Amino acid sequence: MPGYDRAAQAAGIVHIGIGAFHRAHQAVYTDDAMAAGDRNWGIVGVSLRSGDVAAQLNPQGGLYTVSKRSATGSEMRLIGAVQKVLVAADDPQTVIDAIAAPTTHIVSFTVTEKGYLRRPDGALDLAAAIGGSSLYRFVAAGLAARKAAGLGGLTLLSCDNLPGNGAVLRRLMREYLAAYHPGLSAWFDGECTCPATMIDRIVPATTDADRARVEAELGARDEGALVTEAFSQWVIEDDFAGPRPRWEAVGAELVADVAPYETAKLRMLNGAHSALAYIGLGRGHEFVHQAIADPAIRPLIDRLMRDEAAPTIEVAPGQDLSAYADALLDRFTNPALHHRLIQIAMDGSQKIPQRWLETLAWHQARGACCPSIEAAIAAWLAFLRSDHPLDDPLAVGLREAAASPHAVERIFGEGGLIASGWKPA
Repeated sequence: MPGYDRAAQAAGIVHIGIGAFHRAHQAVYTDDAMAAGDRNWGIVGVSLRSGDVAAQLNPQGGLYTVSKRSATGSEMRLIGAVQKVLVAADDPQTVIDAIAAPTTHIVSFTVTEKGYLRRPDGALDLAAAIGGSSLYRFVAAGLAARKAAGLGGLTLLSCDNLPGNGAVLRRLMREYLAAYHPGLSAWFDGECTCPATMIDRIVPATTDADRARVEAELGARDEGALVTEAFSQWVIEDDFAGPRPRWEAVGAELVADVAPYETAKLRMLNGAHSALAYIGLGRGHEFVHQAIADPAIRPLIDRLMRDEAAPTIEVAPGQDLSAYADALLDRFTNPALHHRLIQIAMDGSQKIPQRWLETLAWHQARGACCPSIEAAIAAWLAFLRSDHPLDDPLAVGLREAAASPHAVERIFGEGGLIASGWKPA
């Protein structure tokens, strides 16, 4: 049970994109911080489009369970940090009011890579960003209301898998403000910060079987139940515009430079995950633990992490990439965590640049190649040509390009669908 009086807490955080990952990661750290004595850090969750999470959590007063599962057993806890969930598409003004509330100090985000609405060249897609499901629309309106009320700025905390996610968010936010709220730009620059973060925890999509097991163990139905692994890591750049929870007292790491941790996670963990997804699906597997147990796949993943990704990373003092690779392989083999490969395969065009192409470009500049990543790219192209469902913002163009005899050039070449520093031979 939560170790604090939930009713006595004000909401200090608005979280946009309140899916499973946030609720099994940042919300757990926040719940721990309040249990350790911090106050007024309740979370108002925001779903930009779907009402599913609101329908799950609001009838339960925001409460839900998180079950940690491994080969040795399961442990369940009740999370109380989330106070309510708003659906922006249904009630946009309430979302703006939450951001503008005097008690709010942090707006955080897990909207996935595609939620940042970037064009292939990395700039903000201004036409898309003015739309109803854009995070920029709500944040800008909330900031404008704060400025008009004489309130201070906010910490905007990206928790998505983007290289330099804080700097990316700041740049895109400034592009939006310059286009649509030019009078707010100088205030934003002086009042708001966008720290970088690295987030790491494997959180599979919850199944009906998971909910049934939780109900049997708990003695009550939990529509918001989540299942995750024991491992959790959160590294945060210490650059806040105002108050924050003492997350570092409950396991988070506050550092001056997130980049080494972030790069290792993107290129080793996420790069391996995407390779497992496409190669594993091509060999008929459904889950991560099945794919990593395949003797034709595991050596590729091991080489991708140790020989291809690790040399490209400028490590922080004390950061041991060999031990990190060992730990990742151990996590991937967890048979109690049914992490579906098709879930990882979503939005490949948004993930591949930072997961694979930066590693390829680094080696290409040194006259070397990456056989494992090249095998993963071949598996992704086969996936695009297959009858698997393709959930990707570039789905139509990718299907067409993949069917071409010049698929690699059309996707990765000069003027292709995906821009990067790597040029296919």
